[in-house]
Amino acid sequence: MNATVGPLVSIITPSFNQAAYLEVCIQSVLGQDYQPIEFSIFDGGSTDGSLQIIERYQPKLAHWESGPDLGQADAINKGLTRASGEIVAWLNSDDVYLPGAVAEAVDALAGHPEAAMVYGDGLMVDSDLRLLDPHRYRQLDLIDLLAFEVLLQPAVFMRRSALEQVGLLDKRYHLVLDHELWVRLAADSPIVHVPRFWALERTHGAAKTIARAAEFADEARLLLDRAGRSPQLQPVYQSHQRRIEAGYNVFAARRWIDAGGHRRAVRHLWRAWRLQPRTVLRYWYKVVQAVFSTLGLAPVFEWYQRMRRQVQYRGARAQPAAKPSE
Repeated sequence: MNATVGPLVSIITPSFNQAAYLEVCIQSVLGQDYQPIEFSIFDGGSTDGSLQIIERYQPKLAHWESGPDLGQADAINKGLTRASGEIVAWLNSDDVYLPGAVAEAVDALAGHPEAAMVYGDGLMVDSDLRLLDPHRYRQLDLIDLLAFEVLLQPAVFMRRSALEQVGLLDKRYHLVLDHELWVRLAADSPIVHVPRFWALERTHGAAKTIARAAEFADEARLLLDRAGRSPQLQPVYQSHQRRIEAGYNVFAARRWIDAGGHRRAVRHLWRAWRLQPRTVLRYWYKVVQAVFSTLGLAPVFEWYQRMRRQVQYRGARAQPAAKPSE
């Protein structure tokens, strides 16, 4: 295999009791057709066999350690502080890079020297890597991010110099910590979208997006409240308040749907509609899901969702995930 050679890329994987998924994650990094990669794992003191998996790959790791930490942000910040790459990213231990992702991210940053970060498209999958939803994005800006148009985190790569400019992850956030960082990066420099599938984000019962779905709305509200008081973000927030607040309410509704709180989801969607109807219309299928579930018609929506995923799966298969390894 001929590997693309370029600037050093540092990848950090935080992990805690994720032995069921960890090895696939590691292999997806080590199997990239790019060099050099500085790959480090920060384990929170796992007791489920994760350490034995890490030890098998130790010769190919730049660094690894295991011990108690203060949560995901703390573990990632440790890795980012140690990282020496010009480009940095983190990949959670239950997520997966697709072939060619790192090389394409490096190329995108080289082609856009003004960019703080680049992001690709991603695939949401279940615990067995079965496709749930493809996430295809458009070119976003700071206003879009403040309106909670969220990205699949593993499809993001950052320029180290930009990260040093805005600071590391804010440890006050546990659920929207990545999105809060994207907001700070976008407030400082442009961000660039590459329409290629770069990563799989796995959702399962223990994943934060499922296990703590209802708490996401609270942290999102905290982020916006702070943005409204920030000297840098306040003018943007005030100029686009209706759109941003509509976006927040749609985001909160989506999280409440995940948590099974469909009535609360409907209330958030109604607030969003009163602020900016077109924001709600972009997620019309979530409106249908929330209303149908509230009326006891969830099986009808589940049938529709299965049909929709079959169509999306065929569409995702039609587009190459990324440049295949040679």
